[in-house]
Amino acid sequence: MRVLLSTYGTRGDVEPLVALAVRLQELDVDVRMCAPPDDEFAERLAGLGVHLVPIGPPVRDLMRGATLPSAADLARYRTEMVDAQFDIFPAALDGCDALVAAGLAQIAARSVAEAAGVPYVYTSYSAVNLPSPHHAPPPRPGWPEPAASDNRTLWELDAQNVNAQFAEVLNGHRAALGLPPVDNVRDHVLTDRPWLAADPLLGPWPETAGLDVTQTGAWTLPDERPLPADLLAFLDAGAPPVYVGFGSMRPSPDIARRAVEAIRAQDHRVLVSRGWADLDLVDGRDDCLAIGEVNHQRLFARVAAVVHHGGAGTAQTAARAGAPQVVVPLQLADNPYWAGQVAALELGAALDSPSPTAESLDVAFKTALAPETRARAKALGGTIRTDGAAVAANLLLGALRVTR
Repeated sequence: MRVLLSTYGTRGDVEPLVALAVRLQELDVDVRMCAPPDDEFAERLAGLGVHLVPIGPPVRDLMRGATLPSAADLARYRTEMVDAQFDIFPAALDGCDALVAAGLAQIAARSVAEAAGVPYVYTSYSAVNLPSPHHAPPPRPGWPEPAASDNRTLWELDAQNVNAQFAEVLNGHRAALGLPPVDNVRDHVLTDRPWLAADPLLGPWPETAGLDVTQTGAWTLPDERPLPADLLAFLDAGAPPVYVGFGSMRPSPDIARRAVEAIRAQDHRVLVSRGWADLDLVDGRDDCLAIGEVNHQRLFARVAAVVHHGGAGTAQTAARAGAPQVVVPLQLADNPYWAGQVAALELGAALDSPSPTAESLDVAFKTALAPETRARAKALGGTIRTDGAAVAANLLLGALRVTR
């Protein structure tokens, strides 16, 4: 049995599918993955014996700028990606028994699966990406900000925006495959039975009519890598530091600098993760260390708090480690959602601006570093599930056996 997995995005988009791939392999399923051609993804998949089908430009290249591309450039990138998917997916899906896609950018996936006559599963990593009257749609860069406050209306406007971007190109390709047109591109991609790969306590699906959501738990793998010697020495040299990292995002260096200053003002040491922005705020003082990519599962268990941009993977890893969080959401995708979840669960503090003031940072760190916050974070950490990828793999395999 063979399954094709597909996503496009940063490490936070790719790594959950890597976890699913490993769990499927353990069930004797052969796995292929469509993903960006970045070297780190190619090396990761090659090391696991997963065949990479590269698609689109390297994501790191798209993230190099200090600001997002213009709305016109984003529209062009999105259309080109749909064309590329219709070019590449059919051959990638050849010989496969199912296609699992993650992320709304997978516009062509369901149509190609439909033409091939194989099952298709859509997966979201955050509840906010699925339509519900309980929350508004996530921010979508390059599209107009809707002038409405009612969540149902906002989701209707969101569907209109998705149609405006993708309906013509999608239906053109569907016609070439002999498939009928679709009138709601977003809901076509999501299906009415999507999967939600998020922890039920940290990011629950609010029960509501319309979607039959299967929440599996987050898709993660144990990370057994040791921490580097210089990092271990720093951790052992004093009290637990506060970690500051923005992953693949490129925040203003001023944000990171202000965070470091606010942490020092609370008499805590600091770890700065360079990330894709190549942050390096070390000024010669021995209370701050800049680090590269390391094992967050091990590291977050030894820090006083985690400062991050609101990525699903970072929020999940910090919560599982029992570490308080300070979220500086960069107003992209699900970043504001995870900031809101951290605040609602009282696991730390969420700032309402990607450019926080010194005063707001001071309040946030006092909240996150309070003993009662750590107690709540530690208590929740012990309840976070770790079997989401295994649950999903077994669900998929069971469904395929029924349909065979």
